[in-house]
Amino acid sequence: MKLNIKDTFNIELPADPNVENTRRQVKEACFSFVMPRKTSKPKIIHVSPEMLKKIGLTPKDGKSDTFLRVFTGNGILPTTKPYAMCYGGHQFGNWAGQLGDGRAINLCEVEHKKERWALQLKGAGETPYSRTADGLAVLRSSIREYLCSEAMFHLGVPTTRALSLAITGDQVLRDVMYDGNPEYEKGAIVCRTSPSFIRFGNFEIFAARGDIPNLKKLTNYTIKHFFPHLGKPSKESYLQFFKEVSERSLAMVIEWQRVGFVHGVMNTDNMSILGLTIDYGPYGWLEGYDHGWTPNTTDRQFKRYKYGSQPDIVLWNLYQLANALYPIIEETKGLETILAEYRASYNDQYLKMMRSKLGLFSNVEEDKLLIKDLEENLQLTETDMTIFFRNLGNYETGSPAKALKIVSYAFYVPSEVNRTVKEKWNNWFEQYDNRLLLEHSSSKERKVKMNRVNPKYVLRNYMAQLAIDDADKGDYKLIDELFTMLKKPYANQPENEKWFAKRPDWARHKVGCSMLSCSS
Repeated sequence: MKLNIKDTFNIELPADPNVENTRRQVKEACFSFVMPRKTSKPKIIHVSPEMLKKIGLTPKDGKSDTFLRVFTGNGILPTTKPYAMCYGGHQFGNWAGQLGDGRAINLCEVEHKKERWALQLKGAGETPYSRTADGLAVLRSSIREYLCSEAMFHLGVPTTRALSLAITGDQVLRDVMYDGNPEYEKGAIVCRTSPSFIRFGNFEIFAARGDIPNLKKLTNYTIKHFFPHLGKPSKESYLQFFKEVSERSLAMVIEWQRVGFVHGVMNTDNMSILGLTIDYGPYGWLEGYDHGWTPNTTDRQFKRYKYGSQPDIVLWNLYQLANALYPIIEETKGLETILAEYRASYNDQYLKMMRSKLGLFSNVEEDKLLIKDLEENLQLTETDMTIFFRNLGNYETGSPAKALKIVSYAFYVPSEVNRTVKEKWNNWFEQYDNRLLLEHSSSKERKVKMNRVNPKYVLRNYMAQLAIDDADKGDYKLIDELFTMLKKPYANQPENEKWFAKRPDWARHKVGCSMLSCSS
């Protein structure tokens, strides 16, 4: 197994001089060197063929003893020096101080066909940033991250990816619901991949500590390797850097809203500087369309990170990044202009995205009201978002009276669709039909376009839970079945029609299927 190692982060940036793996405050350093923890009986249970190829490996490499050792924490590649990043962050709106890679260890950076990939093990043991935790991960959360990151990529959502999923042979103690009833679970490790795992919090920690020299070093490094078109370091290039981060973050959250994805933990330490979805914890997809839904038990009371608030939270997080970059920019006007542009641009991009979901490809001012009325109707009774929009593509212009029947499969409780609800839907479909008459494409052409933006298959929590239940018994076939299906989320797959279905009743309140904790 041979990889083209091109490490930069742990060579060009300042390291923690203390090489002991003890919990501590790490000052004036971007990272700490740390070795993965050896596991007792590791086994690779799934590998992404695409990511193997992306980093320059073959299927044979993925089955080798070297691959098993390296990606389960039992060995390192020659000339590499694994490390954990130092960063801070705002958690649920409050400054949390130093956080860092508490259960993630970066192995190396690989370059292949002009693409750069950082390889990171999640669940490979404690680091100086683990605080009171053990730095490990369990099988259920690892399966969820492995499947979801790859599913998001194929949905067209900016995301980190995953190379491999392994069990460690070790038992890990976890209190799933934080109710004082911990149990032992199977330990696991995911190898995550991304051009970089730098987060907003990497910049925040230096600004909070007044460490401006290292803040500048980190910013210069980030621009050099990931925004090289911005040129040499200057206040102007720093400002343009922030502008691009803002634009990428906006593009990411628009895609989340399009497919109904809810991140669940949008803390600033979970915000990628590259505008990628990062850290798959208690995430979920909208099943019943509800702007107030969050999958995170920790967020149950205040719902800070609910579906409808995600664009606003991205903006709030960008304000924190702006504050962190201010010491090296030293003027507020440019930063404030970029933040104001985010809000204006969001409204335009959200409107454009919703038009595409409805098959509207020309601009009509009244579309805003049409979309507003739709969003209200979708919440009159529990209505499955994915199924509604996918089936809406089957609507043929000129038949509003038949429209409700076309989308009725999306209703969870048909008996709630009473006379008043039907009347509101019929009125909306009449408006929708009139609006479609202003388009130039046929119903067939419109369906093709709508099916490119409205997925048929998403990784619903109950689906992941079924795979987890099987894996706990040593059966990994469903992981592969879902992994394969989710590669083509927009395609009609007759063999997978059973997964184009509403959440079953048994999953409505089941742990892991409705709301989840951050426990992993």
